[in-house]
Amino acid sequence: MRRLLILTSLLLSSIAAIAQPRAVDKIDTVKLWPNGAPDAFEIPGPESGFLVFKAHDYEVPMMEVYPAKEPNGLCVIMCPGGAYIMQSQTYEGRDPKDWFNARGITYCMLQYRLPVGHSEVPLHDVQQAIRIMRSKAKELGITKIGIAGNSAGGHLAASAATLYVDKETRPDFQILMYPVITMEDSFTNGLSRDALIGKKPSKDLVDRFSLEKHVTPDTPPAFIVLCSDDPDVPVTNSLRYYEQLVANKVSASMHIYPTGGHGWGWKDSMLYKSSWLSELEDWIENIALKIK
Repeated sequence: MRRLLILTSLLLSSIAAIAQPRAVDKIDTVKLWPNGAPDAFEIPGPESGFLVFKAHDYEVPMMEVYPAKEPNGLCVIMCPGGAYIMQSQTYEGRDPKDWFNARGITYCMLQYRLPVGHSEVPLHDVQQAIRIMRSKAKELGITKIGIAGNSAGGHLAASAATLYVDKETRPDFQILMYPVITMEDSFTNGLSRDALIGKKPSKDLVDRFSLEKHVTPDTPPAFIVLCSDDPDVPVTNSLRYYEQLVANKVSASMHIYPTGGHGWGWKDSMLYKSSWLSELEDWIENIALKIK
């Protein structure tokens, strides 16, 4: 009799466990192109004129996925910064995951390939990341996918928001932190420009990746945050982008703080961290969650 009671108890416990949704802490790191990227290339040597010292570290594009245990429908794919010559995968990469997860948002950190002159490659990687997360939407309770990025990662995020090719690769919203936007020589970040399009790019290539020139009424809503004393990416980058968003009647929120410089990411040392995160949380609740 005692054995029967134990077996019955175990059976009921198993049934209850099956009935409850399982909390997923992390999906295994997902390779973007498991069968090889269609635009794969051999990383050149330093004689190419490109900074290639870190390129091999990011040769395999992949994405870390951190699902929310109580999803609210949103997913954010983060593109770390690093001037397209490296990637800051800690405070500009995976560090924000707990903040987003706590608010019901599935969080992904993208490791994209560095371009070393192959300018379309990072964009292809982020577009593939969006496709992959759309394929996992039902499994993870996702209804909207946003793109985010810092500095050159902000340029990549804004590229995804303006240079998408179809509804599958169009993000639903964008979150940009001190982003590089233009490739115009007077206002860009020189390292990012040289790494992405080369030291002597054609006008067509400059125009292609000057993202303020590609804003349309269909560009997704944007949250932009930066500091006015940024020494590396002129404020003009964000101002131009914001102006074009407004001109095209795209919902846009921009927050400029007086000090903080560049590259603060998720660092607690950023004096206005609590302020801009409060603004971001409000924007998520009032804009991102209400996108149709």
